[in-house]
Formats: sequence, structure tokens, C-alpha cells
Amino acid sequence: MTVFGGILLLVNAAYNLIVWPQFWKRVTADPRARDESGATTKFYRVHAILIGIALTIAVVSGVAGVLLLIGA
Repeated sequence: MTVFGGILLLVNAAYNLIVWPQFWKRVTADPRARDESGATTKFYRVHAILIGIALTIAVVSGVAGVLLLIGA
């Protein structure tokens, strides 16, 4: 069961590290990301925070997966 958990955590980490950066590109290109003067909007900031949290969780999942697989 430990091997299954480690692999599941690594798959989760890989998926999130692939998906969220692509989504970030879409957010930055969205017209709602900047106002008329070019300043970032709440839309931009909220998505930046959400994506940052998701990527942090992905990294933690990856580390936990590796630790489970090596038996630490």
C-alpha cells in the first residue's frame, strides 16, 4: 500500500506541475488580468495565489511520494 501511495502522490505532483503553468499562461493573456492602465487586477492576483498554492502542494506531494517510495 505504501508503494501505491507513493506512486499516487508522484502522479498527482506531475499532473499539477504540467497543468497549472499552462493555465497561468491563459490567465496572463486574459483581458481581465490587467486594467486600462496596465496594472494587475484582482482577477490576476487571485489566480496567482491559487496557482502558487496548487504548485506548492504539488511540490510537497512529490517530495512525500519520493519519501514514501524510498521508505524514509
